[in-house]
Amino acid sequence: MTDLLRRANGPILIALLLALWQLAFNLVGRDALTPPAETIAYTWYLLGTEAFWRHIAETGTAFLIALLLAILFGLALGLQLGLHRLSGQVAEPLLLAANSVPKIALYPIVLLLFGIGMPAKIAFGAIHGIVPVAIFTMSACRNVAPVHYRTAAALRLSRWDMITHVLLPAALPEIFSGIRIGFSLTLIGTILGEMFGSQRGLGYLLMTAIGLQNTRVIMSVTLLLVLFATSISVALLAADRRLRRT
Repeated sequence: MTDLLRRANGPILIALLLALWQLAFNLVGRDALTPPAETIAYTWYLLGTEAFWRHIAETGTAFLIALLLAILFGLALGLQLGLHRLSGQVAEPLLLAANSVPKIALYPIVLLLFGIGMPAKIAFGAIHGIVPVAIFTMSACRNVAPVHYRTAAALRLSRWDMITHVLLPAALPEIFSGIRIGFSLTLIGTILGEMFGSQRGLGYLLMTAIGLQNTRVIMSVTLLLVLFATSISVALLAADRRLRRT
């Protein structure tokens, strides 16, 4: 009975969200929203067009590269600061301050450095994801039990072997949490980059639709982004929970 109720939670939540969406449409009208059935139908139509898939491919490429860079540079920075206590103590306030700065304020600098196009979108997306990955990785290194480091020293492991065979397995759950947050922020950064400095991609479609007050496109693109972000976030959260149970 309990398993049945758990399985029903997802469909019940989806039905509730659709009902609230329909209610909001009834209250505010077509100028601000489109109803669920119409939005789903128009989204299906867009997915059948080649031009729309080119925008999806543009956004997907920029996001994947930005996420990979955010993870690699975030891990490298977090490990470096986490393994050197003095460096970590000096850099941690700076990282926290950088995390609190609205990244959109940095976008003019990004445009000057990379120009309008794919490099700027990738850079802006990566900027959003690097800091949380670095902060969680640094914290994970500090939270590893000292006995692990003493064991690695007693076995005379090289620095690389200590990181790969001792540190990362022990710190992986917390590092993975940082990657999970970095995923969401990198996606936000990539879409924002496309909205303000690109001529292709889903963010560009959103910005163009806002300018033309094309509610159908706004709702359809938003629906796709929400579905993608939610599905990946649920999968990452499930993996995070499994890592913490092991």
